Amino acid sequence: MLANILVKYFEAGGPIMWPILITGIVAVAVVGERTFWWLRESMRRDPETLEKLFASIENGDFRQASELSKGSKDPVIRMIWHGMNHFHSSLQGALQVAAGVELQKAGRFLTVMDTLVTLAPLLGLLGTVSGIFRTFLSLGDATVEGATGQITGGIGEALIATMCGLAIAIVALIPFNYFTRKLAQLQFELESAATNVEVMVGAAKQKGFDTIEFRRETTGKSA
Repeated sequence: MLANILVKYFEAGGPIMWPILITGIVAVAVVGERTFWWLRESMRRDPETLEKLFASIENGDFRQASELSKGSKDPVIRMIWHGMNHFHSSLQGALQVAAGVELQKAGRFLTVMDTLVTLAPLLGLLGTVSGIFRTFLSLGDATVEGATGQITGGIGEALIATMCGLAIAIVALIPFNYFTRKLAQLQFELESAATNVEVMVGAAKQKGFDTIEFRRETTGKSA
């Protein structure tokens, strides 16, 4: 019963309902994937290990820091691990590369969601214009009795397309803003952690701790 009603309204919305339907399916799929991803990442966060890791680096115990961070699924700890064990030209550069990888994973499909938020209302507006345009084209050849039905049908088509386009935009807009805020929060945490690591490693070097030996040991382990 409900399916028949939905199909009836879908057909009444005109041909523009097909791209609106595709847009809605993509929006639901992307929102579902990102929701699952962020829920999984929130379960992987390990603030206690992160505090122990900072304490080890600050004390110059890089061997313990390597053991604590190795194999962690926390994105911040993972950045520190890759940053300190995969040097390119400097610690800062290595941390930036590792942080960029984490942010790229977190920001996946945000561009698609942004496009859907803008595209869906535009498709609804296109359906509105199309329905009203077809109504005016048919009025010239219609009788007075037939004109009433054509006007009603054209306006109904316009309203259905507009309603569906706005509904998709609303469904995608709220999660898009939420995921964007989560991405900004993760970026702040990564930048803060990278700054702390740089400061603490620099202080450890001034105290005479051998960071080169740490890199050799960890590189040997990873190899």
